[in-house]
Amino acid sequence: RIASLASSVQSPSTGRVQGNSNRINGALWLVFLIGGFIAAVWSFLAARKDFLPKASSEHGLVTDELFWVTMIVITIVFVMTHILLFYFPFRYQYKEGQKARFFPDNNKLEIAWTIVPAIVLTLLVFSGWKAWRDITSEAPQDAVVVEVVGKQFNWIFRYPGKDDNQLGQYNYKLIDATNEIGLDVTDEATFDDFTTSEIHIPKGKPILFKIHARDVLHSCSAPHFRLKMDAVPGMPTKFWFTPTKTTDEMRNELGKPNFNYELVCQEVCGKAHFSMRAIIVVEDEDVYNKWYSEQPTWLATNPENLEKIPANLKEKAIKASGITPEQAAAWLKESSSDVPQSGSASPVGTSALAN
Repeated sequence: RIASLASSVQSPSTGRVQGNSNRINGALWLVFLIGGFIAAVWSFLAARKDFLPKASSEHGLVTDELFWVTMIVITIVFVMTHILLFYFPFRYQYKEGQKARFFPDNNKLEIAWTIVPAIVLTLLVFSGWKAWRDITSEAPQDAVVVEVVGKQFNWIFRYPGKDDNQLGQYNYKLIDATNEIGLDVTDEATFDDFTTSEIHIPKGKPILFKIHARDVLHSCSAPHFRLKMDAVPGMPTKFWFTPTKTTDEMRNELGKPNFNYELVCQEVCGKAHFSMRAIIVVEDEDVYNKWYSEQPTWLATNPENLEKIPANLKEKAIKASGITPEQAAAWLKESSSDVPQSGSASPVGTSALAN
């Protein structure tokens, strides 16, 4: 039996392929090739209605251009390689008496398929690096600064005050029920800062997002601006851009009167990850300035933090935060009545309340 099997292996094969199965398999490769291309084109055309509209920021247009250039390059390579992949089994299917050509190497071919992809990939990587460098570089001096803080499961936004246009310091050790970000009330720049639950930004001005997280890793994403940056605990990140369309302009362009720009979290951060979304309102500069001037300071909305301010800064804090002396006196009187005092002096100087 063994000798018979060995003889059949060593002897020339004849009649191994019978019937039309080989030709059918070869033809099926072409059927799948054509059918696959038709399905791919149909899928692309059917999905176009769900594509994001034209980017609403200057850098977003650059990002889109890079995306579509990359897609074109990938599509050309995809089509070429799959035509060869599916055509070769049909063209070079087994035929009696046909011998395959064999060559051990081809230096010209190997040089070509090494150098050409290297040049194309280098150009793509360099273009992407340049775009990334631009949006993570130093923002213009006149940029509107917004601090974006991610926490399970919502966003907190902080703006610098009207007087100094500087954000105060924060420290995670200072976080409590009335101080969600951990603002350092010993820093004078904190006195006129204010927080909001939605972002307002002016059209046509550079916007700098200073991003960090309070607890776990989040991802700050505003798809219509092509903005995406991780919010990392203990490692602040940043991203600056210039919006080019107001919310109302986008509503008119899309024909959707209820459209809103959104900031969402694109990093699974827990069971309520889906709820981490906030509205971004882009408006004309005069409308933005009016909104900005009307916002109460964080201290004004959280007066219980007045008692944490050093005595020598209380007068300045009251003035900068917009709290009236009467409001400050009432709050401090109420808080002091809740906590027994052992002959201590009033926490706010007489001059602070008189002014």
